[in-house]
Amino acid sequence: MNRDSYSFKYMEHIEEIFNRIKETQMTAIDEAAKKIAEAIAGGHAVYIFGASHAGILAQEMFYRTGGLAVINPILPAEFMLNTRPVDQTSAMEKLEGYPTVILNHTAIQEGDVLILHSVSGRNTAAIEMGIEAGKKGVYTIAITNMTYTNGVTSRHSSGKKLFEVCDMYIDNCGDFEDSSMLLPGMEQKIAPTSSVIGCGIVNMMEICIVEHLLAMDVVPPVFHSANVDGGMEFNQVLFEKYGEQIHYMK
Repeated sequence: MNRDSYSFKYMEHIEEIFNRIKETQMTAIDEAAKKIAEAIAGGHAVYIFGASHAGILAQEMFYRTGGLAVINPILPAEFMLNTRPVDQTSAMEKLEGYPTVILNHTAIQEGDVLILHSVSGRNTAAIEMGIEAGKKGVYTIAITNMTYTNGVTSRHSSGKKLFEVCDMYIDNCGDFEDSSMLLPGMEQKIAPTSSVIGCGIVNMMEICIVEHLLAMDVVPPVFHSANVDGGMEFNQVLFEKYGEQIHYMK
């Protein structure tokens, strides 16, 4: 493949974004990790929500080798990409009232932490969850694209965007509209960056969480792979020990 290919340019762009994150977002990532570590050490639960492709980060963080056992995903089918027709997800994330119903059907409570991922930060689902979780005394962390969100209006009746309703936010430092490569002859850019970068952010966050837990003399509840000998047995011990903080097995 020719190194002038936009495939190489995309990889270089991903590196540039990660460099911006290292320069501008590591304090926020560590602050979020400290809040989560304190919640875990205090016996509280951690939740994560994102609609449509934003839900990929929820799947990245929970029930995965090397991941924390106490991360609880909020993955309602209506917001996920395996629903049909698929554009139902776009309609559902703009619907007010329903996110509150979803949140009220979780076990989330005061002292817990909720991570909310929305690249544009404009749609109702994540914004309403942030507002309602805050009313419950839940600490809220937004992962969003500030370039994107500053270029659009809110679709929530409050007029606020996700970063404005959460206790703190992390910028994924991506491009407006998320797609990043404009090829000659094309009107629409291709190659979004939010999934690659977002997965990097949440994995860096988990590393920081583990570091904070170790500093507090707390053994981090980290999964082994279920595909190695003894892995399932090890993980079962975590399920039993942290049953009060794990809600996806019920």
